[in-house]
Amino acid sequence: MIEIKNSPISEGEYTRGVFAQEAIPAGTLFHQAPVLSYPNEQHKHIEKTSLADYAFEFGVGRSAILLGYGMLFNHSYEPNATYEINFENETFDFFAYKDIKAGEEIFINYNGDIDDNDPLWFNKEEE
Repeated sequence: MIEIKNSPISEGEYTRGVFAQEAIPAGTLFHQAPVLSYPNEQHKHIEKTSLADYAFEFGVGRSAILLGYGMLFNHSYEPNATYEINFENETFDFFAYKDIKAGEEIFINYNGDIDDNDPLWFNKEEE
């Protein structure tokens, strides 16, 4: 249903994105990314690696690295997908927020909420 390809919006060393292989109707669960969670106290070690930009908050006092395609979705303030944390399954569940056409890149809002337009952490560092 989804695949990894080079994204036209990506540049530098991170050039991949997630694309729909077929049409995905709004509301469809199209990917469940398993997580490796860890206590926030351990994040200082992750910060020393390139994984730091891929870590997600995972409940109170925990962070997580997403497996599967979970770490490869690109950001948009007008995303066509969203995610929910499924603590019981230890997954991030990705859903189509809008109808997604075959071949279209799938975007999430890195801030977590569809309508959260706050600056992203990596843009704050540049200011």
